[in-house]
Amino acid sequence: MTNPLSVNPPANTQLKDIWFTRCPVPTATGLAYKLGWLEEEFAKDGISVATIQDAPQALARHHYDHEINSLIREGGSLLALAAKAQGAKTKVIGLTWIDEWQVILVRPDSHINRPADLKGRRVALPAYVEREIQSHVRGSSIARGMTLQGVKGVLAYAGLTLDDVSFVEVGSGQDSDAGLGGLWAGLDNLARGEVDAVYVKGASAVDAAKRYGAVVGIDIDRFTDRQYRVNNGTPRPITVHEDFIENHFDLLVRFLAQTLRAADWAASNLDGVHQILKGETRAGDDGVATAYRDGFHQSLHPSLSKELLDLFKIQKNFTLIHGVLDRDFNLDAWVDHRPLAAARQWLDNYYQTQSKAA
Repeated sequence: MTNPLSVNPPANTQLKDIWFTRCPVPTATGLAYKLGWLEEEFAKDGISVATIQDAPQALARHHYDHEINSLIREGGSLLALAAKAQGAKTKVIGLTWIDEWQVILVRPDSHINRPADLKGRRVALPAYVEREIQSHVRGSSIARGMTLQGVKGVLAYAGLTLDDVSFVEVGSGQDSDAGLGGLWAGLDNLARGEVDAVYVKGASAVDAAKRYGAVVGIDIDRFTDRQYRVNNGTPRPITVHEDFIENHFDLLVRFLAQTLRAADWAASNLDGVHQILKGETRAGDDGVATAYRDGFHQSLHPSLSKELLDLFKIQKNFTLIHGVLDRDFNLDAWVDHRPLAAARQWLDNYYQTQSKAA
């Protein structure tokens, strides 16, 4: 690999490395990597493919600020939006929507069974995380941002607002040794009776809920109108540096094509997807099966449909209103449709070639 201090080569030079980063959730990028297809695609070019998660610590910050020119990021919107507002030279080239067990957890005797039941209740609000780089604090306070948006959606479903509940600040979960389940520090407070409800998301939260004896009071995934389920990962953006698009468009197209291929593979390989997800999400069999349901494996393909873009605008407006962003920006101008369209055509050609060779 290149020296971490010189990961950005001059424009129009041949890349030696393609970096990518993804969150610990179902992503076509993660599947393509675990299947070996990304490394295989670029080996003939002498280009290595590596993930920030396995890179030296010096590169870890770029999951947040996107300052590596050859980085592809398929991750939560809070970080991507915050980085853009801070001036990151990125473009959105795809969006995905994967429901991941967004729920409100309560104690078994809470009598909280529907959104209206939250009125007047105490809701856990995770604290801001600590970051050496101060500009990363707001965007990387994932549990806090997701909680605010998740609870806001639940309350709006019942015609209520954030003013109709009392937020109780709890730990950030940053120093927890409980893995991703530690994001939901409020579960301690719930068990002690200090709060009445905790927003959680994902497979690791399933395992954490069992440890604390918490039960699902409100299943947000069951809201039929997606606007009430908008959050950090719904929709989830795929972003790249502008330099990658302008100077290495063909490589970006091939990378995206392999992720689309992985999404095609996933659509008919649920068991295989589950096996990979246990490693990706750091959860057990039950956590993965509970969190990812209802045919999720058939909808891992990125898209830039009007519906997803409109839902993404809801998330952007939320982050602006609630102080995650330094400044507003034009979301439509942030989107580049070209790479994904070209990747779909590349993959169609690949399938045709494979069919003729069979």
